[in-house]
Amino acid sequence: MNPQAVIYFRRLGILTIFAVYCVILAGGIVRASGAGMGCPDWPTCFGQWIPPTEESQLPPDYHEIYAARGYENTQFNPVKTWTEYANRVVGVTIGFLIFLTAWSSRIYLKTDKTIFYLSLGSFFLVGFQGWLGSSVVASNLKPFMITLHMLLALVIVALLIYTIARSQRQFLSRIDTRLLPDNFKVVLIAAMVMTLLQVAMGTQVREAVDFIARSQIARQYWRDDFPVIFYIHRSFSSVILFTNAWLVWKLYRSTDKHSLLFRTGLALAALVITAILAGVSLDRLGVPPLAQPLHLLMANLIFGVQFFLYSCLNYAATNRVQAQS
Repeated sequence: MNPQAVIYFRRLGILTIFAVYCVILAGGIVRASGAGMGCPDWPTCFGQWIPPTEESQLPPDYHEIYAARGYENTQFNPVKTWTEYANRVVGVTIGFLIFLTAWSSRIYLKTDKTIFYLSLGSFFLVGFQGWLGSSVVASNLKPFMITLHMLLALVIVALLIYTIARSQRQFLSRIDTRLLPDNFKVVLIAAMVMTLLQVAMGTQVREAVDFIARSQIARQYWRDDFPVIFYIHRSFSSVILFTNAWLVWKLYRSTDKHSLLFRTGLALAALVITAILAGVSLDRLGVPPLAQPLHLLMANLIFGVQFFLYSCLNYAATNRVQAQS
């Protein structure tokens, strides 16, 4: 197999994963800024491939036009329009990147067809994600559709991480995990489940915030109307913190300070701390808009790092079993 082609596939896959996280961040910004209906139609924006910058560039009766399509009270706002448009551009970029990733994965057809099929599956999932994005707009931003759209992004990230990790399994199999405790993987799986539960609860809190925002209550008073799920979500963050702290501590004590596992542990610690700080700012500082997408991005990155760590341990364990036999 051509080594350059292998390197190209790995780099392209990592770039695609990075782009998916950019879409998650952009989607969080769109939602926090209320720009989701900045473009009331799809795939065009106000009927144009390049959206207008001024209301004068739209038909005089555009309010009536979009009201007839089911989008009442459509009001052109250049900031919201271009925020949503930028989100769509990033999404289209992912489409090109995932296509190139799937195309470049054909080098594994003779050695590991699973990598090719996983890459191809990711490509179709991204296409479905694009259709789901259009459905989100068509549904006039129904909370369930928004949550489903976000959770599918997590699935795509996990699939891409596993695909890239599988393509590097010979390198990952050389990782030394002998000093890690036997229950480390079990705790890691529990941490991943906790992260998913926390994300699910966070989406419900976010839906409640959207409802409160529409009530015209001043932002600094939103917290007074938060539902019970918010307090469960906030308290559960302590469990998440201590569980991940245990994982990081064991990696710190049991791995070489220059190893991939050690660096992954440091990244996990930084992400968990940043996510909690962003959550505290949402709770104590009147739900600042910038903290919302940051909090969401950190939660998704935490799951991605945990899943990558799990993949590393799986290939390292496989190598250990083969060595013992």
